[in-house]
Amino acid sequence: MIELYLSKVTETSETEQAGKLYARVSYKQTLSVQDMAKHMAEHNTMFSEGSITGILIDFVKCVREQVLNGNTVKIDNLAIFKATVEANALETLYDAQADKTATASIGTLKDGDKTGAAVKTIKLLAQSTGEFTRDELKKDAKLSWTDKTKAEIAAAKGGQESSNGSSSSSGSSENGGGTNTGGNGGGTDPNTGGGDNGGGGDNNGGVSND
Repeated sequence: MIELYLSKVTETSETEQAGKLYARVSYKQTLSVQDMAKHMAEHNTMFSEGSITGILIDFVKCVREQVLNGNTVKIDNLAIFKATVEANALETLYDAQADKTATASIGTLKDGDKTGAAVKTIKLLAQSTGEFTRDELKKDAKLSWTDKTKAEIAAAKGGQESSNGSSSSSGSSENGGGTNTGGNGGGTDPNTGGGDNGGGGDNNGGVSND
């Protein structure tokens, strides 16, 4: 289950997104190689946690070695790893006036430079593949709000119902305004009024996980 929370773009932002709410993933924890080895060892495997840890550590080293050697490494149903570069904008291969040439190296261009280091920085690119592509993830992922966001939505819903005049309906467990006046008007049982179970959003305003 992937849990989400809502992040609001600041109202003062000079963009079309100002004031809008966007869903973000609430990450629960970060798992290390050792954590993954322990998890894998619990899947009735014949290998010990220590053996799996060693294999994973060696695998990571080998992936790095192959990527730095200019190869791509495809891990089926997970990702394709490869090196990519962020390039400088060169105007010419050779600048006779400055006696500079385009070089296959990492660096920054000074103001006025027409050529020089071709690469600004190098980074690792992971491209999803197989069962981890966007289309496959959309089929398998199950989403839910965090408890905090559920409470915020319930509070917003309750406030909206109150502003629409629902507080005038006393004694109804479904449409009560959420005030304590409903507790005595709904009948002999005080729990049927608006005070405890009314439409203020405490019990009925959450978002379903389905």
